Amino acid sequence: MEKIQAQLVEFLQHPRFDPVFTQIETKTKVKREALAGGSLALLALYLIFGAAAELICNIIGFIYPAYCSVKAIETSRKSDDTQWLTYWVVFAVLSIIELPFEDFILHYFPIYWLTKTVFLMWCYLPSSNNGADFVYKVVIRPLFKQHETEIDHVVDEVTDSVIDAAAAAKKRVLDTVKLGDVVESAKKVVAEASQENQ
Repeated sequence: MEKIQAQLVEFLQHPRFDPVFTQIETKTKVKREALAGGSLALLALYLIFGAAAELICNIIGFIYPAYCSVKAIETSRKSDDTQWLTYWVVFAVLSIIELPFEDFILHYFPIYWLTKTVFLMWCYLPSSNNGADFVYKVVIRPLFKQHETEIDHVVDEVTDSVIDAAAAAKKRVLDTVKLGDVVESAKKVVAEASQENQ
């Protein structure tokens, strides 16, 4: 616990945040650790009882990781790309799993948004063995490897179906609207408009 407190104090002393916390401490006479703790407590309460808890949870799970993902794309290192790809795979799997069961989950587990927020923050911790890495290695990767052939087959079928549907839709549109007819209609409209203006 002391290690976590020391990391929190170090984080709150970071040059990026220090001027803000110094100004708030000066005006309120409240230490930054107490301000951070109070803010986290209010956030936790809101994630349990707030009307927009799902939105706040998803913002917390999206904004920072999206920012870090863009930064990772701009570096030449592969390790940060892998870290954030792993996070997004875990985020997507969680989103797909929770979607059909959201009402059920919230009915029996009212602190779900708080729990999900803590889970997502654990998943994007800046360490080599964070939550996303753990969940991917222990749950997602073994399931994927076990069913990889079936998944590849389904993906190929869906891809072929989408390509066929797009080609059929394109053909129908081109058959329905002949380009020559469109050009002739446009010429008539332009000619009529120019006669009315004279």
